[in-house]
Amino acid sequence: MNHRPVRPRRLALALALVASTAPLPALAQNAPAAAHAQRSNAMLDRLFTEWRAFEASGKVGAVHDYREPAMVRKAAELKRFQARLDAIDRTGWSVPDKVDWNMLRAEMNGLDFDLRVLRPWQRDPAYYATLWAAQSDTPEHEGPVAHGAIELWQFRFPLDAAAEAKLTRELATIAPFLAQGRENLTGNARDLWAAGIVTMEGQAATLADLAPRVAGNGAALRRAVADAQKATGDFIGWLKAELPKKDGPSGVGRENYDWYLRNVQLSPLDWAGEVAIMERELGRSHAALRLEENRNRALPLLPGADSPAAYDAQAKAAVRKYLAFLGDREILTVRDYMEPALMERIGSFVPPDRQNFFHIAMHRAPMTLWTHFYHWFDLANMKADPHPRPIRRGPLLYNVWVSRSEGQATAMEEAMLHAGLFDDQPRAREIVWIMQAQRAARGLASLYAHANIFTMKEAQDFQVARTPNGWMSPTLELLAFEQQLYLRQPGYGTSYITGKHQVDKLMGELAERDPKAFSVKRFYDGLNTHGMIPMSMVRWEMLGDDSEAKAIGAE
Repeated sequence: MNHRPVRPRRLALALALVASTAPLPALAQNAPAAAHAQRSNAMLDRLFTEWRAFEASGKVGAVHDYREPAMVRKAAELKRFQARLDAIDRTGWSVPDKVDWNMLRAEMNGLDFDLRVLRPWQRDPAYYATLWAAQSDTPEHEGPVAHGAIELWQFRFPLDAAAEAKLTRELATIAPFLAQGRENLTGNARDLWAAGIVTMEGQAATLADLAPRVAGNGAALRRAVADAQKATGDFIGWLKAELPKKDGPSGVGRENYDWYLRNVQLSPLDWAGEVAIMERELGRSHAALRLEENRNRALPLLPGADSPAAYDAQAKAAVRKYLAFLGDREILTVRDYMEPALMERIGSFVPPDRQNFFHIAMHRAPMTLWTHFYHWFDLANMKADPHPRPIRRGPLLYNVWVSRSEGQATAMEEAMLHAGLFDDQPRAREIVWIMQAQRAARGLASLYAHANIFTMKEAQDFQVARTPNGWMSPTLELLAFEQQLYLRQPGYGTSYITGKHQVDKLMGELAERDPKAFSVKRFYDGLNTHGMIPMSMVRWEMLGDDSEAKAIGAE
């Protein structure tokens, strides 16, 4: 097994990648031009720091202020930040410098879109759920999340004195923020309103679970939990009373959706282009599945793990086998943090009658899910090897990272199928195509929902009907969660497939440029050096081709 600890060398690898894929400049940059570029880069870094402080600013008491006067002030100040960004002289900048500038532009556009169109503080009750029991597998929370989120998963119980005081302070923000929500929530998006009730009920359940865990702590924390429970329950009651008054659409509409893709996600696609890709991938995955099933018709079905011990042994063995495959087949460099990152996420046994879509795969052929768990490699890499550029060091705001994060995780599923990971387990190949079909079905449904062609219920029904072999039940909480998230966050439901499309396209383009020099390992190792930025920007850096960047308005 090729699994020796390797110390990351991001800068050296990035320089080697650029040298192997991008044309060399005709003349070295002269000293004055280099000095000018350095000063401009310093200006960008300072603006980035100021921007992040501004974006997170604005409180009334202990909670963030999303009332209309505050949002009007936010919009006015945003324009000044955008003007400062536009005024930076980018003469002589390198491609990575230009990409950093566009990352800041995309974040500012994200706030602009929220202020003009999405307005989650006004339209979406789920925005007021601030208690998070589990970590996301992506660089930051999926979808719109209010400032001041309480990351309960970061606390270790029993709590020490410092953690107890911190959690007490944070829980005390729930009641005033929900009170503000009653003032702010004036929108008429019925589907978002109804789904938000379920989200808030989830917060109520999390608080109910928390109460006995802090029973041995001080009175202040126990009172903070009780106050948060009461405020959440009252808020749910208010939402239910207001629901009959809501009858408006929840999608942002095609025109707004197109603007968001181009200016926030920096995607080369529009709504119609995404529909075309979703339809193609949905049909392709269904056809591939039936061919796999026909080829495997004489083979027994995959037995699912039937006990906690069996599941644990199977899951851990699959992690080790997958990592060995990645190293032995020279797919990518296996880092010392990869095995712990996956082992922490293997989950536990779930009885068959309680298994959701992904549980079914994990219990029958866990490596099919471990390929998608590239997410945890990404997060471990961000922690162990922070990007040298400040703008890329942490998660980009407004889910700007989605095409790279979800796209590469999804691309690895089919890529590893073609690379031979499941050659000794042919029935597992069927699961890969089922997952691909499910991702295409839910993405296509989300497109119709944002165009206000489907209601959320119709989007869920479409996803169920087009997911093969009955793996998506209409009663699963996962189904409602997915379509709610995709309605809350334009471009997210499609990003798994459209991001995969961009990853596949880039790999093909690099291979075509120099087939003899191309290697899969160099591609994946190189991909990991650019940070969690949109795939259009990764393409610009890796290929040295700005045509796609220019087509979406990148400068």
